[in-house]
Amino acid sequence: MVSIMTPRSLLALLLLLAPSSLLLAVVSGSVAVEPMVLLAGDAEPLARTVVFELRLPRALAAFAVGGMLALAGALMQVLLRNPLADPYVLGISGGAAVGALLSLLAGLGGLLLAGNAFLGALAAMLLVFGLAHGRGAWTPTRLLLTGVVVAAGWGALISLILALAPERGLHGMLFWLMGDLAHAPAPGWGLLACALGLLLSLPLARDLNVLARGELAASALGVAVPRLRLALYFIASLLTAGAVTLAGSIGFVGLVVPHLLRLLGLRDHRHLLPGCVLAGGSLLVLADTLARSVVAPQQLPVGVITALLGVPLFLYLLNRRGGGL
Repeated sequence: MVSIMTPRSLLALLLLLAPSSLLLAVVSGSVAVEPMVLLAGDAEPLARTVVFELRLPRALAAFAVGGMLALAGALMQVLLRNPLADPYVLGISGGAAVGALLSLLAGLGGLLLAGNAFLGALAAMLLVFGLAHGRGAWTPTRLLLTGVVVAAGWGALISLILALAPERGLHGMLFWLMGDLAHAPAPGWGLLACALGLLLSLPLARDLNVLARGELAASALGVAVPRLRLALYFIASLLTAGAVTLAGSIGFVGLVVPHLLRLLGLRDHRHLLPGCVLAGGSLLVLADTLARSVVAPQQLPVGVITALLGVPLFLYLLNRRGGGL
């Protein structure tokens, strides 16, 4: 697939899409808000409360989560040299889920729930790193296999917790597992983590371009491959941990967005990485808007919407393997 847009023009389009998706999110819902009235500052007190205390923080949290997932997915695909890699492939989300579900089982919520989810993600990250490194060489294949096995172990623990949980707590647990932004913490630190992840990743972009061609080529051109792999692992894992802590497990964003942008022409990681943040954030904002609007006042888990959007899109990408997947 040949893009008719230059990378810079595509990034400019994504830069316009981000605030547009946020504006759509804050004016959409059961309480109607006129965009021009909101921009002029003449909205009624109820509308202002709904927008600035409920919708805008949730939309910003969605943007942060989507940006972190898409950026982590792009890094994971280069690290593992696997086009099917996504932020959850190494079991980070499984550790976070166990920490969150144990918190819900104990009746904890709010910051304690988020903190325990983050600790679970960190534990999973360190466990996979320790087991994959072992006493031998740390290869992408060994890292991937270790992550898959550890993720299966976390999955067994999650099933055990759900089997033992009382019925009154199952609804909240299932919503968390499917991805839910209704109770996301304040978005400030999520946006900060997303920006920090991008700032740490961009200096590695040139090396990522070389590494994507193979480790031998990267080593021959002077890239310190072991150090680069280590940096990629920790940046991607911490981004995944932050995203899962904010909103639970939301699938397909980290898998589909990097491939979609590559098909559109963003193959250089100097363009791809910021593009992933903008496109992933905008996609999740729009998906969350649908999740809380399509059957309002009832809300759907945003992970359901991203799966419904991601499955046909990913199947399309698979059918265009010749286009770069």
